[in-house]
Amino acid sequence: MPRMGSEQGQSYPKPFNPLSKESLGRSLTEAFLKSTTQSLPPSEKFPGAGVYALYYTGALPLYNELVSRNLVSKHPAPIYVGKAVPPGSRKGGADFDSATGFALHGRLRLHAESIRQVKDLEILDFQCRCLVVDDVWIPLAESLLIAKFRPLWNLVADGFGNNPQGKGRKDQKKSAWDVLHVGRKRAENLKPSAESKEEIEAEIKAFFQEIDSNGK
Repeated sequence: MPRMGSEQGQSYPKPFNPLSKESLGRSLTEAFLKSTTQSLPPSEKFPGAGVYALYYTGALPLYNELVSRNLVSKHPAPIYVGKAVPPGSRKGGADFDSATGFALHGRLRLHAESIRQVKDLEILDFQCRCLVVDDVWIPLAESLLIAKFRPLWNLVADGFGNNPQGKGRKDQKKSAWDVLHVGRKRAENLKPSAESKEEIEAEIKAFFQEIDSNGK
């Protein structure tokens, strides 16, 4: 039986690992992109937890570059990727077979409410794509999708998916997202951000320039 590796100048392929990050990422992305885009939030309530992506199609100048790219892309890039986990899992209280309820749909409804509250975004300019995923794979699924699509609201203008302020968060500062998009109620009493709106906008421009320089 031939050994793996190199022998007398001949190389052999590595064994296929269906659970490698590369294999999982390919499988996940294929399944995710097969799901249809829907309005935000989806009109029909559905059960399950999993991962999702939000897509922006509006005319806000700040995101013109993203919208223009997506018009000619086979697989448009989401502006945000997130996850919805079963109740109790954030505190370690959920087991592998815990009831998921309507975690994914509920999370998308919360995001829709955040967008409705701000002054410069319109909910009709957003669509979503979601995939119900077995509980144990949800964190990995989110990480792989973020790594593949590099969503703007995850990597630069972060804070969109932050949970409402609670105990121990009195000193929390406004997120980059709330600096850009004013009006979300949960951000009203937070301390000012260390970055100005102009600085964050400059980071967004640099982000797209980096993508161009890398040929992506």
